[in-house]
Amino acid sequence: MSDLKEASHRKASFGAAMKAVFWSFFGVRKRKDYESDAAGLNPIHVVIAAILGVLIFIGILITIVKLVVAK
Repeated sequence: MSDLKEASHRKASFGAAMKAVFWSFFGVRKRKDYESDAAGLNPIHVVIAAILGVLIFIGILITIVKLVVAK
């Protein structure tokens, strides 16, 4: 339990978490960047960023489908 508390006090910003999640959606990540993210990102920020990323992705897919079906 103390590991989670320590991890939640990491200094990386929410923007850095969003960037890491964005690149992970494409599956493009250098090992050096991955290790840096694993050491510095707040896991709570990563979970929130992932949920936002999924919602945005689903929204884009729904919009594309509606545009294609409407024509």
